[in-house]
Amino acid sequence: MSSGMFRSAAILGLLSCVGPFAIDMYLPAMPDIGANLGASVAATQMTLTTFFVAFGIAQLVYGPWADQVGRKPPLYLGLTIFIIGSLGCALAPSIGWLIVSRFVQGLGAAVVMVIPRAIIRDMHTGTEATRLMALIMLVISISPMLAPLAGSGLILLTGWRAIFIALCLAAVFSLLMTVYLQPETLKPEHRVPVNTATLLRGTRTLLKDPFFMGLTFIGGFGMASFFVFIASSSFVYTGQFGLTPTQFSLALAINAIGFFAASQFAAGLGERFGTRRVVSGGVSAFLFFAVLALIIELAGYATLPVLIACLFGANAGLGLVIPTTMVMALDPHGEIAGLASSLGGTLQMLAGGVAIVVASPFFDGTALPMLAAIVLCAVAAFILSRLVLSARAPAQADKVMR
Repeated sequence: MSSGMFRSAAILGLLSCVGPFAIDMYLPAMPDIGANLGASVAATQMTLTTFFVAFGIAQLVYGPWADQVGRKPPLYLGLTIFIIGSLGCALAPSIGWLIVSRFVQGLGAAVVMVIPRAIIRDMHTGTEATRLMALIMLVISISPMLAPLAGSGLILLTGWRAIFIALCLAAVFSLLMTVYLQPETLKPEHRVPVNTATLLRGTRTLLKDPFFMGLTFIGGFGMASFFVFIASSSFVYTGQFGLTPTQFSLALAINAIGFFAASQFAAGLGERFGTRRVVSGGVSAFLFFAVLALIIELAGYATLPVLIACLFGANAGLGLVIPTTMVMALDPHGEIAGLASSLGGTLQMLAGGVAIVVASPFFDGTALPMLAAIVLCAVAAFILSRLVLSARAPAQADKVMR
């Protein structure tokens, strides 16, 4: 593997960390934030929901704009918006202020979801793109492993507001890295003028492509299960199992290792067995371990180690599914990679936000509602994978996958 690919993975991975850090550093603080601002669990979870909604909607802007002007200008604007939102969160006097500031933060964070995907598509396709995506996810893996611990440390030392100051500084670093280290990958002759007709035509093409939509929502239901876990895990682990913020951070890191370790095998397995089989096997593993966790919980034997082990297995399955479906969905649409990336990301983020909204009334501080929601996501992904992967893919995608 070339040194250039490792350099690209390092830069794009660090850029992509901004969004996950805005979630993972924040998780251990959620019970403290609710108590400090006098907010209910549902209101505190709304700070995540609004972040995800903004994170999804804003991608519809960044992708087409990046197809017109190149990849770097949207990064400049998005990271600046993220800095403003982070400062608003740090100064929030009430839960309402925090919810609005998290929305602004999500508007900015969306750029680091869209643009790195489009940059990957500018440079590579097929298993090479999957390999680069997996390397980026390896860099991103520092977020769920280190960010919660960093957040816990900041809570102990200076309180939860320092988390958002740290996020602001991380965004400033990312902005400088974009200016000085990340080259422009979309050549002027490949840029697409953005107008209403172009956007509607491209969006219509994507929405009418069952392969693109199916793969997007297979990954989307996997992402939705993550969001449900993220929204409830801090309350479950600290409430039902009595963990401290630091202990919760360690438990979260173990669950994340399954996803990111498995993602490193996605490209190699895709080359050997085909990407369709990789997705099918990953979704099956996700469903198996999610159902196993729910059965054990219903039987009354869901100790913390058992729960972590089952979620580790489920996340490992998703580690094969999510990077592979991202690449497969974009491969046939290189001419509108920015729009395809943004639309796919928007649909996935909205699916995650809807999952939290639907499941939140049932959260009671125990693992049962969380696991039930994860199983529903796994069932939906499994059914959709059987429908999509049994159908004939577009000619270009077939060529890439062979």
